[in-house]
Amino acid sequence: MLNIQFKATELLEIEVKEEGIPIKHYLRQPQRLVQAIADPSLTEVLEQGKYRLKMRPVNFLEIYHFQPTVVLKVWSQGDEGVYLKSQECQMIGIDYINERFFLNLKGQLTAHQEGSKTYLRGKADLEVKVDLPPALWLTPRPLLEMAGNGLLRSVLLRIKQRLLHQLIQDYQVWVRSEDLQEYGKNANQLLIP
Repeated sequence: MLNIQFKATELLEIEVKEEGIPIKHYLRQPQRLVQAIADPSLTEVLEQGKYRLKMRPVNFLEIYHFQPTVVLKVWSQGDEGVYLKSQECQMIGIDYINERFFLNLKGQLTAHQEGSKTYLRGKADLEVKVDLPPALWLTPRPLLEMAGNGLLRSVLLRIKQRLLHQLIQDYQVWVRSEDLQEYGKNANQLLIP
């Protein structure tokens, strides 16, 4: 049996134009982060703070085709930010690997004020350990590691790209909807005799 480990880390820093409500309040709603990083059609809410995310199908060395599915716990710690951690994982499509596969994903996203500017800073660490199927035992280990680490980096990079594009847009939509709700409350109070 050939056991191999792959790792990848991705860092993120985004300057945020603060809207009417500071982004740290937005980060207190972890479900919104999940909506920003994951395709809604591939996301299932399991319970408060737990989500099942299906990744797009993946090819490994053009030999194996599978679809990773991970259960994430996502939570907020006040003004400190949003955190996520994988709790379980499944590899749909390859039973051999699914039974011999371990995935660990940890991530955080926090808001930082520096003078008049606000930044979101994040870090995600992804680690996979797997017992390779016999068909790959003769493949040189450096080639396997390069392919596996590259695959993990591409997964984290996709998540980062979604964050860069979706998160700020969702924050702006959220602020507008909160402002409208507040406006509605104030308008109703003015109408009460």
